Amino acid sequence: MSRKMSRRKFLKVVAGSGVLGFGVMATGCKGKSPGGKGWIPDQYQGKGDFPVNLKGRVAISKHNPSIERDDEKCILCGQCVEACKNVMGVYGNYPLPLKKEIACVNCGQCVMWCPSGAITEKRNIKDVLAALDDEDKYVVVQTAPATKVSLGEEFGMPPGTSVGKKMAGALKEAGFDGVFDTCFAADLTIMEEASEFVHRLTSKKDEIPHLTSCCPGWVKYCEYFYPELMHNLSTCKSPQNMLGATIKSYYANKMGIDPKKIVNVSIMPCTAKKFEVRRKELQADELRDMDYSLTTRELAVLLKHKGIDLNKVPDTEYDSILGESTGAGRIFGATGGVTEAAVRTAYYLATGANPPADLLDWKPVRGMTAVKEATATIPGVGAVNIAVCHGLANAKTLLDGIKANGSKWQFIEFMACPGGCIGGGGQPKSQVASQNDIKLKRIAAIYREDTGAVKRCSHDNAEIQAIYKEFFGKPLSEKAEKYLHTTFVNRHDRLFD
Repeated sequence: MSRKMSRRKFLKVVAGSGVLGFGVMATGCKGKSPGGKGWIPDQYQGKGDFPVNLKGRVAISKHNPSIERDDEKCILCGQCVEACKNVMGVYGNYPLPLKKEIACVNCGQCVMWCPSGAITEKRNIKDVLAALDDEDKYVVVQTAPATKVSLGEEFGMPPGTSVGKKMAGALKEAGFDGVFDTCFAADLTIMEEASEFVHRLTSKKDEIPHLTSCCPGWVKYCEYFYPELMHNLSTCKSPQNMLGATIKSYYANKMGIDPKKIVNVSIMPCTAKKFEVRRKELQADELRDMDYSLTTRELAVLLKHKGIDLNKVPDTEYDSILGESTGAGRIFGATGGVTEAAVRTAYYLATGANPPADLLDWKPVRGMTAVKEATATIPGVGAVNIAVCHGLANAKTLLDGIKANGSKWQFIEFMACPGGCIGGGGQPKSQVASQNDIKLKRIAAIYREDTGAVKRCSHDNAEIQAIYKEFFGKPLSEKAEKYLHTTFVNRHDRLFD
């Protein structure tokens, strides 16, 4: 019989054996840890809020499509509980015993904060490699803006290094048949969402405040805890799924490809995207928008498996038809970016002119403040009050205030992860999860991409203009509603009576 003892069992033993045990458990893994100096989030390097025998861990369902845990690596340090409770506002905000399912918004912050590597994303690398080896499949890939300023860290580059064109080259070298830019789809999202927002402001004020819907972790959080606000969610699909649906319809037809043979893969900074690709609502023509989503970390593993060193890959352009993007599409990866991009095009839709310089460098919605507020004055519309919130524990405070006192804002952006997508649960773990300096370097890189862009407003994207002319007609058209918009699911009764 095996005498192998897991870390978890060992620490349970020493925790009950006096002073040594208490010291091991109370400090978590402070000091020398797998991630190097300071790996554990600094605000939790002390004893934490839990008694030694209650540090515990979050529950993870074996059916969770986003994350999984290796019990032999779990040290019961409680970091996942701290992250889920104090950063994401999920743990402890539902009654026990569990009713129908284990509450999880799939954000992956527990992955980022786990010091022993016990919790990881549920990997789909083998699935994607198998698709690439299948000659009957046409495998395409898209890359999210936040991955372009973080993937380099997995190859020894400084945080905030922009590697978008190297990613495109590496993915083509890896064997993908089409390599597309999710920033194109971010521009497409803005065309739909800005149009939807202006329509709500002028004609459907019962759906104000307008709540963004491009973050799947936030959307699921709303479905769990605030279902009465689901009618305020933008009906726009996320950029990932907008592009997925467009590839299997417009692109497939234009290129003469059977859409049933297309395998859509995304490279995302986010573990919740793995949940999103499985949502039944996200399909068109009886085909799922997306097939697989890989995290930034998974892409690094895939490239290394194929012997591809990002440092040695020449810059390569993304494929055309669905490859052009503007600065507005590129800032989606940072907290406040969706808002700033939407206001630029909302201004244009209301006035017929591009926004003034201050709205192209809109400082009030940028940075790491938990909840940011700003007002945009749009001629013909008036003053539009806006809030930007990141970190779902912050969202809970904001939403409880709205339920109690109403909303003073007309537009609210929510991002589940601290910092937005740049701090997503699928990003490189080579740096301290809680420190803002790495996130700020990634954000700075994203805004450099914006200010350096020839076009900075989504409506100026020539390929966006072409796709509306040739396929969708106009924003919010019947065809746009079919492929680019979605519905939501009330999950409240899965946790509450």
